[in-house]
Amino acid sequence: MSNTYTTNLELSKIDLGLLILRLGAAGLMLTHGFPKLMNLFGSEEIVFADPFGLGMGTSLALVVFAEFVCSILVILGLGTRLAVIPLMITMFVAAFIIHASDPFQRKEMAILYLLIFTVLLITGAGKHSLDFYWLRKNK
Repeated sequence: MSNTYTTNLELSKIDLGLLILRLGAAGLMLTHGFPKLMNLFGSEEIVFADPFGLGMGTSLALVVFAEFVCSILVILGLGTRLAVIPLMITMFVAAFIIHASDPFQRKEMAILYLLIFTVLLITGAGKHSLDFYWLRKNK
């Protein structure tokens, strides 16, 4: 318990924390991306928000790329800093464009994801990732 209030940073604990953050956030994001993936490749007509006038199919494809493909990359810790950028853009659009006129409770989850992915952009994936393994192997 004496370490409860310490401000000393231990890299092993930071790496473990980043792993938990990556797996948790990206794993939960997959629960949003997988149904959209099924919708994109399903036989039904695509009905999806189109905030930039790209077309509903294109907008859905971009969101599927972010929420499904990029989430898998974040889970693996592969290209993490690049993979979180589409996720951040998607969450920004969801919170501040799609749900702009909605009450805060409708925006809260997208904002929380945006904050988590911003932290991962700043910190990277940590030691428990393919990024770390790849960079160590290439040195």
